[in-house]
Amino acid sequence: MAKVDLVFRQIDERTRDVALALAQEHIRPENTFILDDVRPFTECVNQMLAIEHDCDYVVYVDADCLILEDMRAFIDACDAPYVDSYVSDRFRGRLHCGVHITRSDVVRAMAATKVPENDLKYVLRPESRLRNLAMKPMGAGKQFRNFDILHDHFQSYHHVFMKYALRQLRSRTKEQRQRLIRAMKGWKTEAGVMCDLTIARHAVDYASTAVPATATPQEVHDFIEALPQHATAELARMGIADKGEFTREELDAWLSDNRDRVGYGQNASKPKIFGLGLSRTGTRSLTSALQMLGYDCSHYPIDEDTYVELSNAQYDLTILRDLDGLTDITTIPFYPHFDKLYPGSKFVLTVRDRESWLASCARHWYNRPAFKEFDDPDEETHLRMRQFLRAAVYGCYNFDPDRFVSVYDQHVRSVMEYFKDRPEDLLIIDICSGEGFGKLADFLGRPIPAAPFPHNGAVMSAKMVADAEPQRQASRVA
Repeated sequence: MAKVDLVFRQIDERTRDVALALAQEHIRPENTFILDDVRPFTECVNQMLAIEHDCDYVVYVDADCLILEDMRAFIDACDAPYVDSYVSDRFRGRLHCGVHITRSDVVRAMAATKVPENDLKYVLRPESRLRNLAMKPMGAGKQFRNFDILHDHFQSYHHVFMKYALRQLRSRTKEQRQRLIRAMKGWKTEAGVMCDLTIARHAVDYASTAVPATATPQEVHDFIEALPQHATAELARMGIADKGEFTREELDAWLSDNRDRVGYGQNASKPKIFGLGLSRTGTRSLTSALQMLGYDCSHYPIDEDTYVELSNAQYDLTILRDLDGLTDITTIPFYPHFDKLYPGSKFVLTVRDRESWLASCARHWYNRPAFKEFDDPDEETHLRMRQFLRAAVYGCYNFDPDRFVSVYDQHVRSVMEYFKDRPEDLLIIDICSGEGFGKLADFLGRPIPAAPFPHNGAVMSAKMVADAEPQRQASRVA
């Protein structure tokens, strides 16, 4: 078993006592550290990183998170450097925040990381900024996991005001602004009736006026530091009395009244799901979208167990005991076997304009040889998986446009033929042309998230083009 510490952060959330009890019940930490009303959040982060831990993982839990399922088994089996939890948010639907499973070496690296001067990213999101800076030299990335966690439900009006004034400040990039606008479109309120959504909308308007777009990082920091006072003054001006004490009985009554809510956690009834798209057809974006819909999927797993099992025609994969599905070419040679082994599964075929797909493949395969010298045992497994799947799917180790066209056309025909009598089990989606949650969420019977459909391949494609440019220039000169 892993040694686990809990760091619980509270700033007068109405749910704090119940949230702490649930966190201790479902994490079962060796030690619990409580940061009580430490403001601003930059100072809270400083204090939490000053804690001396003797453990494998530190789980940071905010007092606005109500954990409704056991997490300890997952943590005990975890080897990832950092796992962010998807939660069900009162205002924005399905998103990842509030419960952070962090390996102790990452915590130490965060504590040792120097903050850049005048860094607005740090002012607005100190914890995530430090974590990203700390993990970059490690070459490590975050993972995500779906748990049954309620976030920002049952909060006081004072807390909601502070939260959404801050949310407005964090939503001043084009992408984040669109996310907030989209979420607010789903806030249904009644005229003259005060509720959480009414207060949140007022807070957004208040912050947009009080903190101009030209504000300096220091001015933004000063406003955030004074948020409790701003909230108190505004609620008094509006003549709004706050809510009373939150109890476990109130939570239990809400859960009883909402038994038909969509399940997202480990115990939720979900079919296995397999992405059948070839590389560069939006498979990374599909994986992220499935995570947002509550499915824990792996994109192109390269672990040794999966390689050994697939190469030995063993399709009851170890990785699928804990995951909801797989995407990318790992599934393509074997999907009829997965179909038989996991009855009731759903399949998603991602497609793309063929010429665009070929161009993307050419960039993607650039500088990705199937054979090369290596020193790292993990890289050996990665290369063996690459060799195995390239041979099994494409019938070649290097990019060849004619061969790829043949493989693409044959694959699409084969999948459509296989599912011709079962249209309810197959979704064909063109993510690269703009199709997204409208098709995917409907296919899986899930609510459409407030956040936009993720597009994760463009950055890597651009990097490949940039990396190839010096070589192309040299060729022209020669």
